[in-house]
Amino acid sequence: MRKYISYISLLLVFCFSCSKVPLTGRKQLNLIPSSQVNSLANQQYSEVLKENKLSTNQQQTQLINKVGKRLSTAIETYMKQNGMEDEIKGFKWEFNLIQDDNTVNAWCMPGGKVAFYTGIMPICQDENGVAVVMSHEIAHAIAEHGNERMSQQLALQLGGTGLSIALQQKPQLTQQLAMAAFGLGTQVGILLPYSRSHESEADEIGIYIMAMAGYDPHAAIPFWQRMDKQGGAKPPEFLSTHPDPANRIKNIEKAIPKAMKMAKKQA
Repeated sequence: MRKYISYISLLLVFCFSCSKVPLTGRKQLNLIPSSQVNSLANQQYSEVLKENKLSTNQQQTQLINKVGKRLSTAIETYMKQNGMEDEIKGFKWEFNLIQDDNTVNAWCMPGGKVAFYTGIMPICQDENGVAVVMSHEIAHAIAEHGNERMSQQLALQLGGTGLSIALQQKPQLTQQLAMAAFGLGTQVGILLPYSRSHESEADEIGIYIMAMAGYDPHAAIPFWQRMDKQGGAKPPEFLSTHPDPANRIKNIEKAIPKAMKMAKKQA
């Protein structure tokens, strides 16, 4: 009987905690206030920066900041114009390049905290390539994928316990959930199906953000072709949960016409 009541409670939580992803309209489960997720992400981001060395390559560092400011300005403008400014309230954008030539990866935490690793820069090749990667990562934050993934895990492992309570009662587990949700920890099996879904959604939203910022979304196709060639027996971390390359490119091609229309409206 107690289990039955617990399931009913979780079902009610799911029903009243659904929101819609900007730009795609997909319904998602977000149990945690964005302010709490952003605060936790800020802490994790600070730890990452403390534990890693930032690149001293001024040209690449300036490029990361240039692209970041251009993309973040574009999405902020779009959200405000469409009455969704509350969706990014509390975002404090930050862009850093971490010195690690062996890591082919980049990510954006909730609240707009972005990190690139120097290992991905040769594959980016130029500003357009950086824009492809960064718009994709920013899309994860705009779509609140970190909140959604952490909400799923809180519901499954802690019965929908609130984040503040979970942090007090099981701080280590909560930190692990956060790292996995933000893409920093070891992959948790249950996250893989959601993660692939999120990656596809981030591809779509990222293409829109690129176009809004004045970049050519067609640049995403050769970038992902280059990234696919880096695969082999062990694909880069950046591709570990991503969609099949052929399907990804097809989906991107489908999204480009809409992206170009959005670019004209934004101009």
